[in-house]
Amino acid sequence: MNNNNFKRFLISNSGIDEHEVSSILKSCSIRKVKKNQFLLKAGEYCKTTFFVETGLLRQFHLDNSGKEHIISFAPESWFVTDRESTYFDNPSTYFIQALEDSEVALINEELIQVLSRELIGFSDFNNRLLHNHIRHLQNRIRLLLSASAEERYLQFVAMYPDILRRVPQAMVASYLGITPESLSRVRRSISTKSI
Repeated sequence: MNNNNFKRFLISNSGIDEHEVSSILKSCSIRKVKKNQFLLKAGEYCKTTFFVETGLLRQFHLDNSGKEHIISFAPESWFVTDRESTYFDNPSTYFIQALEDSEVALINEELIQVLSRELIGFSDFNNRLLHNHIRHLQNRIRLLLSASAEERYLQFVAMYPDILRRVPQAMVASYLGITPESLSRVRRSISTKSI
């Protein structure tokens, strides 16, 4: 097991020098998770941010009727966590599950707080990640409220170009907030327009 993707990601995006990055990596562990294994379940407290070295995760919520609503997918080099549980110490309302055999870097919340205090570069990097996450969520809300199913699908393909090959159509439909039948119609419509 290694954390080469996480190391490359930190060096390219954080503004932290390689020596500091090596120090950070020593404080993180790598966990192998099997397909369908959970990293977080609703009701648990989330104190970890997960960085996907290899594989694919999903974050989802179950409504009162037991229907799944996928909030996000996390392929290689993506982060996923439950920020509400982490920052406000609330039980999670989400599940985080491996959709493929995966290797995940575990970044403890206490480590993030220490690094934010001690390394200006890390604090700026963490703020950019948080703001990017907020931007993504706001865009997702806007699309769910006002975009057509076709527009949502095209945005999904732009954001997750290889996910369609890796997950069942029902999961894509869940993420888009439509039925699998509607997704099939959207895909047929786009295919017809392309011809």
